Amino acid sequence: MVVAADSELAAKLVAQTPVEAEFKKYLESVKAVSDIDRLATDRVKTGVFLNRYAINPVNNEKIPIWASDYVLADYGTGAIMAVPAHDQRDLDFAKAMKLPVRVVIDTGLEDPNTTGVATSGDGKVINSGSITGLGKDAAITQIIKELESKKVGKATKNYRLRDWLISRQRFWGTPIPIVHCDKCGLVPVPESQLPVELPDAKGLDLKPKGSSPLGAASDWVNVKCPKCQGAAKRDADTMDTFVDSSWYFLRYTSVNNHELAFDKKAVETWLPVDQYVGGVTHAILHLLYSRFFTKVLNDLGLLNFNEPFTRLLNQGMVLMDGSAMSKSRGNLVKLSDELDKHGVDAIRVSLVFAGPPEDDVDWADVSPAGSLKFLNRAWRISQDVSSKIDIDFKTGNLELRKVTHKTLADIELAVESFRFNVVIARIMELVNATRKAIDSGCGPSDAAVREAAQTIAVALSLVAPYTAEDMWEKLGHKPAIANAGWPKIDQSLIGADDVIVILQVNGKIKDRIEVSPSISKEELEQLARENAEIKGALSGQDVKKVIVVAPKLVNFVI
Repeated sequence: MVVAADSELAAKLVAQTPVEAEFKKYLESVKAVSDIDRLATDRVKTGVFLNRYAINPVNNEKIPIWASDYVLADYGTGAIMAVPAHDQRDLDFAKAMKLPVRVVIDTGLEDPNTTGVATSGDGKVINSGSITGLGKDAAITQIIKELESKKVGKATKNYRLRDWLISRQRFWGTPIPIVHCDKCGLVPVPESQLPVELPDAKGLDLKPKGSSPLGAASDWVNVKCPKCQGAAKRDADTMDTFVDSSWYFLRYTSVNNHELAFDKKAVETWLPVDQYVGGVTHAILHLLYSRFFTKVLNDLGLLNFNEPFTRLLNQGMVLMDGSAMSKSRGNLVKLSDELDKHGVDAIRVSLVFAGPPEDDVDWADVSPAGSLKFLNRAWRISQDVSSKIDIDFKTGNLELRKVTHKTLADIELAVESFRFNVVIARIMELVNATRKAIDSGCGPSDAAVREAAQTIAVALSLVAPYTAEDMWEKLGHKPAIANAGWPKIDQSLIGADDVIVILQVNGKIKDRIEVSPSISKEELEQLARENAEIKGALSGQDVKKVIVVAPKLVNFVI
């Protein structure tokens, strides 16, 4: 367990104990560091053992209590139950303090004790007593029930919103519609005078003077008080840009409406947003603010939904030697040089194949040369096909056709779950199977070879459009491959074996189950509702919508 070094709890725990002097010395070093620096992910973690223990109410295990600078006193309770195997900051702290690291969720990834990288994601719980074997969400639900039954804990949510100050000392921004009057105080600008527009900046001295730049626009600042008509001044601050960016998606639906911020009917037609893709840094600020704005507008009856985004994907970063690229570190990679050397398709394939989109990618581990070699192998297949463009695929080699259609099914499933690295892997397998068929199997004139080659081209167009377009033309088709449509899967070639169905809640994968390919939508939804992981994730929640795509996925929207 780690408590904030500058919290009242830490001070109480060491009061009149042998470690108090050491703790106070450490506390002075903590106070010299800003909260922003304390939260930096690349900062070396420090701490001091308080020679105190907490008792885990579930298994009565003694938990050592440490004080550290990476936990903030004003966030939550100012104390955390560290899980170093599955949280990078906790892992960094455990490594720095030489503390044991216990893996409690089997994510299928390498042990953090070996890699130094915390694992995240869904998986079965291990090394955790009574909840061992459960999925993560089901385990959380079970633990909450145990804590509540013993009256020693309950479920809660922490919002990382610490200081919502909207004013900024900048010229460029939305003016604050407030007038300052010595007699009347703060007076709102009348609705008839809205919106307050920025003054013309020409001729204004906007250099920093320790005050808001708008203060230099005297003709704009000095106005009459709307209430008493006496001398008054406009507020010279402007609103932070998040005041605009928190509802831009509403404006997108009706950009030509000059009477309203957004058209309610258009918003109800288009929104909420089906898929949001953004960096994890958005989660604390932009996404939280957007939710607040949406919920307020919903309370006012202006929206018929209270969550702006149905599904979220936080994409990872491209690193170099384990660190974010920056000029100060001198680890920048010049993209234009890489594009000139390998081509844009090879770079795309390399980044997509490097791992799931939510994971960081280290450029040192990426192989554009290998991707280029793969693309050339795929392209040569289109050169080797010798059958006519209108040949009946059903007359082709059965084994290769089975591989082709199984590949299509796997790619569809992978795309739905954003596993684009799997898409590339399956295309590579089909390229290998097709090359083998050409060189030592049915030969280049077989209908199945053309079907496989066309499938490779269409699938590649998702990631490598230039290579795919050239393949498509080499196969005798008119441009553009984007108009080709997605190949239809012949279920009889896949066989009657069970298929994998993805179970999701708000677009996030919770589990996978095997079902018959002929299962109905109703049967599939019922199976999904009975799944332990889904039950745990839906516990106490209202299900607004269920999206069933049999036999591929079930997505519960809450």
